Amino acid sequence: MVKIGNIELGDFPLLLAPMEDVSDPPFRYLCKKHGADLMFTEFISSEGLIRDAVKSKKKLDIFEYERPIGIQIFGGEIEPMREAAEIAAMAKPDIIDINFGCPVKKVVCKNAGAGILRDIPKMVRMTSEIVKSTNLPVTVKTRLGWDNNSKFILETAERLQDVGIKAITIHGRTREQLYKGDADWTLIGEVKNNQRMFIPVFGNGDVDSPQKAIEKRNTFGVDGVMIGRASIGYPWIFNEIKHFMRTGEMLSLPLLDERIDAVRTHLIKSVEWKGEALGILEMRRHYSNYFRGVPNFKDYRVKLVTGQTLSEIELILDEVRSMAFEFVSV
Repeated sequence: MVKIGNIELGDFPLLLAPMEDVSDPPFRYLCKKHGADLMFTEFISSEGLIRDAVKSKKKLDIFEYERPIGIQIFGGEIEPMREAAEIAAMAKPDIIDINFGCPVKKVVCKNAGAGILRDIPKMVRMTSEIVKSTNLPVTVKTRLGWDNNSKFILETAERLQDVGIKAITIHGRTREQLYKGDADWTLIGEVKNNQRMFIPVFGNGDVDSPQKAIEKRNTFGVDGVMIGRASIGYPWIFNEIKHFMRTGEMLSLPLLDERIDAVRTHLIKSVEWKGEALGILEMRRHYSNYFRGVPNFKDYRVKLVTGQTLSEIELILDEVRSMAFEFVSV
C-alpha cells in the first residue's frame, strides 16, 4: 500500500499531473470518475495568493468528491511561498505540493518552478520552511536537473526527504529539454532504489499507454506514475491502465457516444464553475483532443469552437451523435 503521510493510495497509484489551463475542477471531475487516484490543482502563484488575486484564489476551489487532492503552489522566494502554503492550507486540501518543475520561461525567469534547480540549497531551504508551516503532508514535483551537466536529482531527493517531504514526483527531463526528446527514467529509478529513500517516488514523462505504465513499474520500481498530456481529452487512460494491470487485456476504446457524453459533462461543469461565457471559451481547447481519431470531423470542430451558448453547443453535439462517425484509433 502506497501512502503519503496517512493517505492511502493503493498499490500502484495513478496521479493526474497539475497542468495549467487543463487540471481545473471540470477536468478533474472526469479524471476522478475514470480512475485517477490522486489529483492536483493547476499550479498557483504564491504572489497571486498573497495579493488575493481573483484568478489565483479561484484555483483553490476543491470539492469533496476529488479527494485525496493536493494544491500545488509555485514561487521563487521563500517567505511568500511559506505564506502561500498557509493560505492554501486554509482551503483544506489533503496535500500541499511544491512546483519545482515548470520549465516555462515566464516562471523560470523568476527563479520559480524549474528555475530553482539552479540553486539547490535555496530549494531545500524553501521546502523546509513550507514543511514547517503546515501540518499537511508536503510533496514536491521536480525534474532531473537544470541541464545535462546538473542532474543532481539523486542528492536533491535525499535532501528534500531529510527536511520532511512525504513524496516526490520526478519528471524525466531537464529544464533545458522542456518537453522535447524522450523522458529518461534511469535516474528516477536510481532515486527510487536508493536505500536511503523511504518516501514514495512517482515517475512522470511519456506515460501514454497501459503498456508503458507497466514497463515503468517493472523496470524502475516506481511507486506509481503521474500522467499529464496523455490524459488531455482522454480521461479514460487511468481506468485503461488499471484494467490492463488486473487482467493483461486492453479495454475497448471509448465509443463516440462516450466521448460526446464526456464532452457534455466537461462543458456543463465548466459553465457551472466559470460562468457561461468563460466556460465556453476555455472549453474550446479541448474539443480536438476528445474527438481525436474521428475522420472528417473538421467542420464539426469549427462549429464547436465557434458556438456561443451552451444550448447551441449541445445541439451541435447532438448532431455529431446522430452522424454516427466511425472512430478510428490513432
